[in-house]
Amino acid sequence: MDSKKQREGMTRRDFLKMTAVAGVGLAIGGAGVSAIERAVRPASTSAAESNPSEDTIPMYGEHQAGIITPQQTYMYLASFRITTEDKAAVIRLFRDWTRFSDLSTSGGTMKTGDNPLLPPSDTGETLDLPASKLTVTFGFGPTFFSVEGKNRFGISAKSPRYLKDIPRMPKDNLDHLQSGGDVIVQVCAEDQQVAFHAVRNFIRLSTGYATLKWIQEGFISGSGGKTPRNLFGFKDGTANNLHQTPAGYNDVVWAGEDEPAWMKGGTYLAYRKVRMLLEVWDRSSLTDQEDTFGRHKESGAAYGTKDEFDTVDPAQMPVSAHVRLAKQSKQLIHRRGYSYTDGVDLRTGNVNAGLLFISYQKNPDEQLIPMLKLMQSQDKLNEYTSHVASALFACPGGLREGQYIGQSILES
Repeated sequence: MDSKKQREGMTRRDFLKMTAVAGVGLAIGGAGVSAIERAVRPASTSAAESNPSEDTIPMYGEHQAGIITPQQTYMYLASFRITTEDKAAVIRLFRDWTRFSDLSTSGGTMKTGDNPLLPPSDTGETLDLPASKLTVTFGFGPTFFSVEGKNRFGISAKSPRYLKDIPRMPKDNLDHLQSGGDVIVQVCAEDQQVAFHAVRNFIRLSTGYATLKWIQEGFISGSGGKTPRNLFGFKDGTANNLHQTPAGYNDVVWAGEDEPAWMKGGTYLAYRKVRMLLEVWDRSSLTDQEDTFGRHKESGAAYGTKDEFDTVDPAQMPVSAHVRLAKQSKQLIHRRGYSYTDGVDLRTGNVNAGLLFISYQKNPDEQLIPMLKLMQSQDKLNEYTSHVASALFACPGGLREGQYIGQSILES
């Protein structure tokens, strides 16, 4: 059994004991760890730990996890601004983030430390919790490569072909404090505390190298095999089933051959925070709601069809229906959005809630921007929504064990 498989079979507490014995802290792997693993017997035989492979999603592979991975229930999206101008410091940060990602996604945790006079090395809120299908996905914004013509870290020539801010749309009401960023980290898990623990430690590990620009948390819920519903009560992301094959992902999601080598197996992450005016929506009739989407609310079937996944006939829908306009664009994107709630709007007393629209695509210029322009100018849904934040990031391909995130950009 290799060290990785053995690590997956241990509880977080077992791993903590193991690292405490060794004093290895973040470092894992190698003969030393194997020797320690032989000395530590997993203590728990609970159901969750008896088959940990069902609770973990591999971090390494051709593509980053968290893109075409079946959607987990909870998500945190954290945007960072790199504060150091030292390329070596950026590399240290990315190495630490990668080690932490490897450890957390496989169900381990960092040791809390040997010196009681120092802060613990891990915040500790996931001790004894399983990995909960934790995934971490990294992406880089336009400002990671250059700012106002300045070539940051000597990598501007490696900027991918379509990486730029999403153009301002006719009905945008953007808050720039909640938009953009140098690096994005998407953290997803089936347990909110596991997801929060990960993003919290990414923030902690960034001290001295980067600052948190904005953070969003989201949730989604749906029964097996059915498309989840958004906060308007309508199914959201039905069209994803049109490309969920290897060939479909190549056509829709993964970057093309005309991109820099580090984008092989990568993609573009588009983000829009869409405030949903729930109080206005809740006062509208069922007919108005269904006309707005062009779908029946309960079944999810498009107008003129019986089942959610039946072929859509746009001619059966009102000209400004959301689904009709999406089909009119004749483009596919891979949607992976989450709902959000964010307290009360103190100006109006209304609930601040909506959609964290996230999509992955190989060519945002062709697949996303024209669709956004069309829908922002004609979509009936605009009466009930407002786009308040926006960003675009390039996500590199997956890692092999021993590599760190961004290595193919910073070192090649």
